Amino acid sequence: MKESPFIAVLKRELDRMVSRRIYFASCIVLPLFSIFFMATIFGNGQMENLPVGIVDGDNTATSREIIRMTEAVPTFRITRHYADEAEARADVQRKSIYGYLSIPSGFEAKVMDGKETALTYYYHYALMSVGSEIHGAFQSLLKSISVVPIVTHAVALGINQEEIESFLLPVTTQNHPLFNPDMDYSVYLTQPFFFVFLQVILLLVTTYSIGSEGKFHTSANWLAVSDGNIWVAVTAKLLPYSFIFIVMSILANYVFFGVMHIPMDCGFWALNFTSALLVIATQALAVFLFSLFPALSIIISIVSMVGSLGATLAGLHFRCLTCLHRCTMPLIFFLSVILSRLDRIFFMATMVMRICGAMQPVCCCFLFPLYCCYLI
Repeated sequence: MKESPFIAVLKRELDRMVSRRIYFASCIVLPLFSIFFMATIFGNGQMENLPVGIVDGDNTATSREIIRMTEAVPTFRITRHYADEAEARADVQRKSIYGYLSIPSGFEAKVMDGKETALTYYYHYALMSVGSEIHGAFQSLLKSISVVPIVTHAVALGINQEEIESFLLPVTTQNHPLFNPDMDYSVYLTQPFFFVFLQVILLLVTTYSIGSEGKFHTSANWLAVSDGNIWVAVTAKLLPYSFIFIVMSILANYVFFGVMHIPMDCGFWALNFTSALLVIATQALAVFLFSLFPALSIIISIVSMVGSLGATLAGLHFRCLTCLHRCTMPLIFFLSVILSRLDRIFFMATMVMRICGAMQPVCCCFLFPLYCCYLI
């Protein structure tokens, strides 16, 4: 009994994958490394133990209490006490510390006399993420420090602690951050960045697997095994990669949302379904781009650029671009039809160009899941 062309092409591609180490590295090692990298790069997801300094120009019981309160903040790790601000500022410039708190001379005396005084903090804002974290931590710390002198005076006058708190804070506030209660960086960076990496890897693998047929002059054999059916040739060739990358996507979702407990709004399998759509859509995009730029050396650069732009030009970030994309879909389809006709007229001379021209209908078929995934 004659073997079906689909099974024959599938076996042929599996043999190619097993016999070449580049496929193992790109399909197995790189995705697994990306999962491990993204799961560990942010640590516990919060900036803690950032090195800061203290300039204590007062050296009193009040200033020492302020230093103890600063040490209790998880964001800070006091690494050095300075005699003057010039030395502390020099260390900030060298990035030995990221900021420092300055307690002026006579601070306790002015507080006890009811005179106005100030605590000053400086931080390295050229490092914006670190600077913002230190700024927020200092702001919270100084809010609590600012009421300490008032409480001390009130207690000395014999006023009850509860009465003091009700006087200072007649209205209490409750802060409930939704969807990211721990203010964790990994919640909004880990999973999106991984799928950007996965998209770039998949674009490169798909274009290389097709382009290598022309590079190593095996296109004729590829089409012969598929009985000249381009649909069978392309779908059977890409099926092993689809399966591998869908499995990698499910594994990544399990690690991020199951092991790391990143919150999500949808069910686990609904998330995996959209991940599978992303894999199929990315392969469709790779096939489409290869049909426009069939030279392997050129298409590798193009898909790398397109994959990188996926992190910044997605519909999630620019809703107006999504609406524009929907409006221009008929024009895009019309242009693709014209390109397919021109492709057949001008590039039917060689085997590789015949494959590229025949891939145009395949691209039209795969564009539907591409747009579904893009809009989701």
